[in-house]
Amino acid sequence: MSPEVVLVPGLGLDGRSAARLRDRLTVPLLPVDVLLLPGAGRRAPVPPLPDLAARVRAALGAGPVVLVGHSQGCQVAAAAATDPRVAALVLLGPTTAPELRSPLRLAARWVATALGEPWEQVPRLLGQWLTTGPRAMRALWRVASPDRLDARLRGVGVPVTVVRGTRDRLCPPGWAAALAAAAPRGRLVELPGAGHMAVQTHPAAVAAVLRAVHADVAPPGDDGG
Repeated sequence: MSPEVVLVPGLGLDGRSAARLRDRLTVPLLPVDVLLLPGAGRRAPVPPLPDLAARVRAALGAGPVVLVGHSQGCQVAAAAATDPRVAALVLLGPTTAPELRSPLRLAARWVATALGEPWEQVPRLLGQWLTTGPRAMRALWRVASPDRLDARLRGVGVPVTVVRGTRDRLCPPGWAAALAAAAPRGRLVELPGAGHMAVQTHPAAVAAVLRAVHADVAPPGDDGG
């Protein structure tokens, strides 16, 4: 069976963040909307990280899957990656580097990163953030940010690919390298010129990485169609 690609969006984002990526993939893509699931919206508390991971597992289907987390979604994806249906894990711009766990430092680095992003994507981002709401975004950050992603990856036995844009200030190069080294089967891929929102701004480059990961875990003779 050909693996599906399952994308867990980043903080405040939803399936719309993968629209341009979906157009460039030749393998099945199933977005998992973590923030907008019942109980995780603006009027209800965000559940603990294990519960969010359980919701991802519930959406995986029969498997196998290539599980992809973006930004803060990396914490959720990694927590779900021990499921036997997960054939590979991809982390796009994983956040919560130790030096960025302070809200003030994170905000300063977020501004520095945002200023380098293409301005035409702002309407797409605002639409998603307004749908999610600041309360849910703040609550998810509080739930996920304390999680030691590097420690968690030591228990992930499937191939792990950490993807970082070279202009991403929210995912420092040392942090990305440390995560790739923590995973028993980890590797680091850097996307030249990309920032934190590479899933929207560099969809062709991200799609190429996902196709390569998919090809590595697909059954022999599977063309991904």
